[in-house]
Amino acid sequence: MAAINWQGVFPALLTPFTADDHIDYEMFDKNLQAQIDAGVNGIILGGSLGEASSLLNEEKYALVKHAVAFLAGKVPVVMNIAEQTTTAAIACAKAAEEAGAAGLMLLPPMRYKADDRETVAYFLAIAGSTSLPIMIYNNPVDYKILVTLDMFEELSKAPNIQAVKESTRDTTNVIRMINRFGDRFSILGGVDTLALECLVLGANGWVAGLVDAFPRETVAIYRLVKAGRIAEALAIYRWFMPLLELDIVPKLVQYIKLAATATGIGSTNVRAPRLMPQGAELAHAEKVIATALATRPQLPDYLKLPA
Repeated sequence: MAAINWQGVFPALLTPFTADDHIDYEMFDKNLQAQIDAGVNGIILGGSLGEASSLLNEEKYALVKHAVAFLAGKVPVVMNIAEQTTTAAIACAKAAEEAGAAGLMLLPPMRYKADDRETVAYFLAIAGSTSLPIMIYNNPVDYKILVTLDMFEELSKAPNIQAVKESTRDTTNVIRMINRFGDRFSILGGVDTLALECLVLGANGWVAGLVDAFPRETVAIYRLVKAGRIAEALAIYRWFMPLLELDIVPKLVQYIKLAATATGIGSTNVRAPRLMPQGAELAHAEKVIATALATRPQLPDYLKLPA
């Protein structure tokens, strides 16, 4: 079984599009290079921020192949799976492995609100179909299914289910997971506005969103926290918070693309039915981004800290 060190910053990457609605690989590479230069530890493709629901499967696999070739082993490439049926999810897992993905992130079944037994069976069936390491995405707020501690007990029987993207919005769950399972599962905070709190409570990493526009600040917070330099991390985090709040609203894709455009590593093109915001919505986001850029903090030499 392949191995991933599930710790550090894992950007949930945007999928940039050209004006005529094709994947913009040139912009994708520009953003990806910025992530590597900033010191991220892995990347996640085809998540919510990657507009997964708007991508064709062949586009997802093409992105994986492209990223794997571009990165040349520098960091692992993780592909997200969000499917309606177990059969389709297993097919995606196999195709992702063939495309060169180093790991998978799994959402519970889409559309159908599976009960606990059904959700566990779904995850275990996918895990049994692949040798790839797996991170479970636990986000009951957006996807209406909570993966409970008892469910994780069942999932622990699958050795390749190794990590959780903790997005319950209950930071106590980080402690509950550690108390129950020790280091059996790596825990990566999945909510930008709770990231520092989760890291201080013992999370191993951060699946980040605004990292798509501000990679250095994101990695700096992670490394400073893990080095015990909490006050320095907190100062950056306070500056970052108005931006991070753009990650917890329905138009998070549009807003983060606006931010990435403002920092020169993205574009505003989205795929329909998404449209870029207008009026007061747009003005609010632009003001948040402009204020952040005008007050962007001087970062310490965080790359010398342990990753």
